[in-house]
Amino acid sequence: MENFNPTNYRLINVHDGHTFDDQGWTLDAPDSQSPSLIRADYQQKQIRFGEKSEGIYRFADWLPIRRKLKNSSAPVTYRSKALAERLGLKNLYICFNGYNPEIGANMTTCSFKETEAYSVGGRMDPQDKRILVVSSAGNTARAFAKVCSDNNIPLLLTVPEDNIDALWFDAPLNDCVKLVVSERGSDYFDAINLGNIAVKSPKFYAEGGAKNIARRDGMATTVLSAAEVIGRIPDYYFQAVGSGTGAIAAWEANMRLIEDGRFGNNKMKLIVSQNIPFTPMYDAWKEDSRALLPFSDESARIAASIIDAKVLSNRRPPYSINGGLYDALRDSGGTILCADNMSSEQAAKLFEETEGVDIHPAAGVALATLIQCIENRVIDPEAIIMLNVTGGGEKLYKNGKTLHYLKPSLVFPIDPDPKECLEKIEALFE
Repeated sequence: MENFNPTNYRLINVHDGHTFDDQGWTLDAPDSQSPSLIRADYQQKQIRFGEKSEGIYRFADWLPIRRKLKNSSAPVTYRSKALAERLGLKNLYICFNGYNPEIGANMTTCSFKETEAYSVGGRMDPQDKRILVVSSAGNTARAFAKVCSDNNIPLLLTVPEDNIDALWFDAPLNDCVKLVVSERGSDYFDAINLGNIAVKSPKFYAEGGAKNIARRDGMATTVLSAAEVIGRIPDYYFQAVGSGTGAIAAWEANMRLIEDGRFGNNKMKLIVSQNIPFTPMYDAWKEDSRALLPFSDESARIAASIIDAKVLSNRRPPYSINGGLYDALRDSGGTILCADNMSSEQAAKLFEETEGVDIHPAAGVALATLIQCIENRVIDPEAIIMLNVTGGGEKLYKNGKTLHYLKPSLVFPIDPDPKECLEKIEALFE
């Protein structure tokens, strides 16, 4: 690992513009009068793209990191021919986050969650002996598990038991990675509850989710990749969202690229999508409501169990917070759309047929809504469109391999006793 001092940025309170120094793992602005995300303000205003051999760290100018971990890969953007022709688009650019060596894509977890894990891991202080806690619906857990295992970083994962089939690997993991789950019938929010219990102990600390600048700026590399290849900021950005963090990151990257001055000054319209029937952000956006509309835990769990794109089942997303998805959509002139399982599956089949590689259900949701926009003639076929394929190549990568699955060390009920739960989790790392 290459270590260095993180002096290339300051932090900004998005709500009031106040700037301050990062204390190492700052997740919130001090003395903020209103809940707000914080944002990194990098000293290097014109990004210098590194060598492809550097993986994601070729974007290090705009990453809040103190070290570079091994085995990283970067998003790969290319101009679509076959899919674009089928859709009648002139300038469709695909940002592929997954495994497809034919185009130079080598994310072995097959998900853009790797961009988060390598950036968050790079922000961590190697001298901090506490254990990182990451809660996930699946893909994020797989990415963090792989990155932490490869780099010997202690990690506690909390995941719904119904989603642990997503925790596959091509080799056994380092014992520094531990998994605990919420019992079958639970969802992502229940896994988050387990993580919240764990971080009450001084042995653990929270990764932070959308509040972590490293998570967002890692995902922002998708837009940096696209701008580098296209030579300008796209007109439209399509992505399926569970939390919306990736779309917030795209918006923030857009603003940095405008300040860079070499990629144009337009704001790309963020067109984000959810998987029917789990559509809390779509429902709120349709009512022009900054606040999410009321819905019960039970109905949320049922809806989450129905959707194919399980990674899109976050019921406490950073939608309403200052600097969150609502603000990103309003500022960019974007919107939220939705697609059902069938149309998303059809879209994924079309992608594999035309582009030659399989994609994850969430990416199918994004493509399905792009197809909706084309059919409804709401976008110019000449426009420069970025489709963020947030996961793909899993079938290709798994072919011929013996897979190893991470098994849970503990299974907890949906409403665990916090004290007993914490004692058992602490004992895992003794």
